[in-house]
Amino acid sequence: MASFSETWLSRLLSVPVLTGSLLATAAASLFVGAYALQPAEVCAAIWPGQDDAAHFLLVHIRLPRILLAGTIGAGLAISGAAIQGLFRNPLADQTLIGVTSGAMLFAVLSIVLMSSVLALVSSFFRQASTAFLAFLGGLGTTYFVYFLARRRGRTEVTTMLLAGIAISAFAAAIAGVFIYLSDEQQLRDITFWSLGSVSAANWTQVTLTGPIVGLGIVVLRRHAHALNAILMGETEAFYLGIPVERVKRTVILITALIVGACIAMSGIIGFVGLIIPHLLRLLGKADYRFLLTRSALVGALFLIGADTLARTLLAPAELPIGLLTAMVGAPFFLWLLVRSQQKAYATL
Repeated sequence: MASFSETWLSRLLSVPVLTGSLLATAAASLFVGAYALQPAEVCAAIWPGQDDAAHFLLVHIRLPRILLAGTIGAGLAISGAAIQGLFRNPLADQTLIGVTSGAMLFAVLSIVLMSSVLALVSSFFRQASTAFLAFLGGLGTTYFVYFLARRRGRTEVTTMLLAGIAISAFAAAIAGVFIYLSDEQQLRDITFWSLGSVSAANWTQVTLTGPIVGLGIVVLRRHAHALNAILMGETEAFYLGIPVERVKRTVILITALIVGACIAMSGIIGFVGLIIPHLLRLLGKADYRFLLTRSALVGALFLIGADTLARTLLAPAELPIGLLTAMVGAPFFLWLLVRSQQKAYATL
């Protein structure tokens, strides 16, 4: 029989409870910020004309920001879970396939070159170009890493891992050259983008990112059984009837699409794809039918909460959300390393 703690934990991590917690956190986030809103003000602000200032704050600033943060958190978390399953490594995340470094490189190129070559172009066009090029850079780098790992119709996961590390280092070096050549304003823009933020969220970003992440979540969830089989080894999965190569291509492509879209809209937000799936794996189980859905929900919950803290801790100033996720994620990552070492020595 399951213990009381296991039963309680299973209920706590159930989809209805996590969904309810996500909705409650999102609703609470509407009230707090540099300008706090009372429940009566929120109700009045829903309809234009009652309180135009509150309506603008609620509908055009906070609501799209909360939705974008939740979308990005869900996308990064479920992508991290899928990559960990593909590499059969709980310490893996999206950076291993080069999507983050590629997006960063193309964003730096856009910020430096667009402001120099197209100085007369509007600020909105430059920001849109940065997001678009970051998206293309993430996809292109991931495809190149995947191409390097292909041998005789098969994708070598180990080769992909090593190629991803090498390409990421090379992309970071090129980005470093352009950062060195950038002026003060360009350097500020690059720094702000690399720290990650959803402070500029709008409905256009939500409508662009939402369908990509939503479709990606649906596709990845359909591969939960295949990821479970791959955990036992690619040969074993093949004998179970899993089309291993097709699953690899699909997971890599969908992950690159999701992460590229998220990075394009928010900049680099680290550790979400690492800590959320691993935490759920520690609390629950490694079954990907359980892990993928919960990762998306907890990732959305985590990033909405982190963004709420980012805009309230130093109000009216704001912290970049990437700083908060790094403050939580880096110590957790170190704890995972120490724990894995202790487990390894315990089995000797």
